[in-house]
This record gives sequence, structure tokens and C-alpha cells, in this order.
Amino acid sequence: MSTFVLIHGAWHGAWCWNKVIPELEALGHKAVAPDLPGLGNDPRPPRGITLDDYIACIVQSLDAQEGKVFLVGHSMGGMAITGAAELRSSKLHWLIYLAAFLPRDGECLLAIEERNPDPRVPPIVIPSEDREVLMLSEEKITEVFYLDCSDADIAFAKARLRPQPAKPLSGAVHITERNFGRVPRAYIECTEDGAIVVDFQRAMVRASPCRRVISLDAGHSPFFSIPRPLAGVLSDLAAG
Repeated sequence: MSTFVLIHGAWHGAWCWNKVIPELEALGHKAVAPDLPGLGNDPRPPRGITLDDYIACIVQSLDAQEGKVFLVGHSMGGMAITGAAELRSSKLHWLIYLAAFLPRDGECLLAIEERNPDPRVPPIVIPSEDREVLMLSEEKITEVFYLDCSDADIAFAKARLRPQPAKPLSGAVHITERNFGRVPRAYIECTEDGAIVVDFQRAMVRASPCRRVISLDAGHSPFFSIPRPLAGVLSDLAAG
């Protein structure tokens, strides 16, 4: 049995893994999914939350597990798992990036996005007046995040999206070869992704190479559209 800690992306919560967790359990694994601060069912208000708060949340979840784990980050969650790996490399079998931001030392999400020749999420972001909180334009949410998902899953997700704290997107990660660099990395690319297009996913992997790269024929939310194949890929990585 392997243990997976599943980290969601911006605007989302642990609820996005609700189809994947039972699939992993059916394959004999344990899976846990925390809510990052200010998102999901976490009670904290979004203003003032930082990337360091996200990283601390993940570290706490890692410390609660027996033995080593497979740490999975989706989308923006890739930033947070990178920072957590620097602090808890000894707790990790693998880092697994799922259609995720893959930073180099000193990078923040906004700086990475500036290199993106085909940005899809920034045009649909609506900042609050003080720019501390980010909302999404309703009209493009499905096209960007859930294009290949069922109507039921889209409705489920839209009812649970929360305003995204802005500061984590400008927070830089600081990593070293001694810590982060010792953890094997895998990248699961989603070829039909409408949020982080696959060409940009591949550009991030070229800049920060991973030991394994797996392709899924899916949009940005494979945890909804293909939960069983996604769980199978995760299980195969654990077995390998």
C-alpha cells in the first residue's frame, strides 16, 4: 500500500479529488486531500494568506502520515508541493505534477505565467478592488477548466469554487538540489488542457526535467473526467 497526499489548485478544494480517492483506495492505497488555507472548507478568509501558508499546510499533512508518501499537486498546487518538498524531502517517494506549474528556484506562479505564449486563465480572472482576492469570470469557467467533464461534475465544481487568495500567486519558491533535487519527479501532462496548454506544460518540463512524463488525453480536470485512468497512472507510478 502506498499513501498519496493530493493537493488541489487555485479556486478549488479537496472536493476535486472526490472521485479519485475511492479509485486509489480500490487499488489498495491510502489517499488524503487537505484543503489549502482559504479554500475548500477551510474557514480562513482569503485576504492575507500566502504561499508559505499553503506550504505549511502540506507539511502538516505530510507529517501526519506514517512513512513516505507520493505528493501530487494539480495546477497551482505544483507551486506549493515544490516548496513542501524542500522542507520535507525525506518524507517523499515522488513528487507528481498533474497539469501543474513546475517552478525553478526563485520563481513565482505569476512569473512563470508571463512566459506562457498562450495564457488561458489570466483573461478570466477578476481581481477585487484591493487586488487581494481573485474571482473567475463565469462565462469561461467551463471552457477553461471543465471542457471534457459531465454536466453534473461541472455543476458540482462551480457550486464549490471559492475566491482565490492573490498572494500565493506572487510568492516565490526557494529550492535546493540537496533537498528538493533529491526527490524523483513525474509530470502528468493533459493534452487537451484548456487552462495550461500542453505546449506550455512541456516547456516547464524542459526547464525543470522530470524522471517520468506521462500523457493523458484529458482537459484540465482529469480527476473528474477520467478518475479511474488517473488513479491507475498514480498507482503505476507507486509500483514503479
